[in-house]
Amino acid sequence: MKTIGIVGGGVVGLSCAVALLDRGYGVSVFERDADYNAASWGNAGHIAVEQVEPLASPAAVRSVPKRLFSVGGALGLPVSMAAHWLPFAARLVAASTPAKFAAGTAALTPLLAGAMTAWRDLVGTLGARDLLREDGHIVVWDTPETARAGRTHWSRAAIGTARIADADPDVLHRLGFLADPVGGAIRFTGSGQIADLRVLATTLEAAVEARGGRIVRQAARLADDSGRIVIIGHDVDQLLVTAGVRSRALLEPLGYRVPMIAERGYHIRARADGWPADLPPVVFEDRSMIVTRYADCVQAASFVELGDPDGAPDPRKWDRLEHHVRSLGLPIEGPFTRWMGARPTLPDYLPAIGRSTRHANLAYAFGHQHLGLTLAPVTATLVAAMLAGETPAVPLAPFDLDRFGKKGPDA
Repeated sequence: MKTIGIVGGGVVGLSCAVALLDRGYGVSVFERDADYNAASWGNAGHIAVEQVEPLASPAAVRSVPKRLFSVGGALGLPVSMAAHWLPFAARLVAASTPAKFAAGTAALTPLLAGAMTAWRDLVGTLGARDLLREDGHIVVWDTPETARAGRTHWSRAAIGTARIADADPDVLHRLGFLADPVGGAIRFTGSGQIADLRVLATTLEAAVEARGGRIVRQAARLADDSGRIVIIGHDVDQLLVTAGVRSRALLEPLGYRVPMIAERGYHIRARADGWPADLPPVVFEDRSMIVTRYADCVQAASFVELGDPDGAPDPRKWDRLEHHVRSLGLPIEGPFTRWMGARPTLPDYLPAIGRSTRHANLAYAFGHQHLGLTLAPVTATLVAAMLAGETPAVPLAPFDLDRFGKKGPDA
């Protein structure tokens, strides 16, 4: 039996572990975090099948000045972390040409087209169908003017398998707790959410162990042993790196260029007493905030802060989230728990999924930016097929890490 060491036990790594165990591999997952504080378990819970257009785009670059945190927007570029985000910003601009944006959209479209089916299959395999909700999501605007602009944007955007309609009166009635009437609202169908991220994490880990896999609570140290990558102190045949934002530090010493940034997001959580249990995720687009009801709490999340994954959080981000909650009149009362986590983002906003061309026993699946939760199960099926020597259902060439070349001095 071939053995595979998976470095990184977030939602992508654990989904890959289940898929590989079901194919008969021996699997050990190396994950030092036992507190479930990574971005996999702190995100908005949204299965975002509509986000087929990468954020590396001409429109996104043009919008930067009005999106900055200093003028009320959600984009944080901390001066203290400029050494991290300036090189990334230059690569992002280079990846945002019309041609590259079109190619990125074409690459993401088939990935996202299979995302919901893959989630249905995974929760069925786990015996946890209640974890998946397929009630879509709602987008709300503060004013009629921003609603018109927002509707125009979404009507022109590629949204894959999702569909859009005006929000029905029942939805608007359930939003009646807002301090001011909404300027406009639409409802997406085809998207979904995970009902409880912590339960998802523990269910995936339990599934790994029930299939004979191991969860190893320690950091993995990698080394090049005569052209073969090994985990020091452990014997595995193949290695799969799924360590999210930590993948850069693992692979760059081995000669790979991984121009990844920590795209830090923030959330606040409180008891769910006043939030309707059957309300799907609500995006307050003018505030760049998404509110999600989980089993025992309600969460407001926002911000795209580029920087150091280990840098201190900025309390002003949490303060602004709390201000939005109050000013909108949301039925969310403190005390709030505060969280910050780092999404693993590459400059073209495409993931890295593939097999190394320099080390035959090394494969990788990371860099899913905002789509890690959305794409975890479909990524797992593609990785399992690739490692079995089969042709994956989605071409993986656009996601090959070699698109960034070999590691250079500015990587």
